[in-house]
Amino acid sequence: MAKSNRAAKRIAADALFAALALITFLIENLFPPLFFPGAKMGLANIFSLAALILYGPVDAFAVVAVRTMLGSLFAGNISALLYSFTGGITAMAVSAILLYALYPKISVMAVSIVAAVAHNIVQNLVFVAISSTALVFSYMPYLALIGVLSGAIVGAAVMLIFKKVPLSVYERALGQKSVQDGNTK
Repeated sequence: MAKSNRAAKRIAADALFAALALITFLIENLFPPLFFPGAKMGLANIFSLAALILYGPVDAFAVVAVRTMLGSLFAGNISALLYSFTGGITAMAVSAILLYALYPKISVMAVSIVAAVAHNIVQNLVFVAISSTALVFSYMPYLALIGVLSGAIVGAAVMLIFKKVPLSVYERALGQKSVQDGNTK
């Protein structure tokens, strides 16, 4: 398969994951927050974590960046972009480090939980930095608990997807031998 054809398929896969994440984000945005203002399950992260596992960090970061930027635009909340982008990029960096350094010693579920907690903490730190309201630090334990819950849900969904969808589907889509090894030749 020609290198440009493979690159086009990879871009299409990234676009599909970003679109699925964006749709999930927009649907989730229709529901009221969980427990605290702005607290959501973060179900859109299912697709960025799946992209990280299947295609690697560059693709996953692209999915996060596109979803957070377009999600803020479509939801009409551009000011939230700073929080969601920094939290999403941090969570993806944490996920990539954990997956590449410790997997399979730790599970995808554990990676997702740690990433979700990191996401919530970074968002809170950004809010404190912008608003100079240190009192918001008191939300950290609650945000960590919500992160554990949402990370477990996202991790379980990703594990279920990989359990039910054969790896050959992903390999065939990109025309490669093994997506788990990162072998794209």
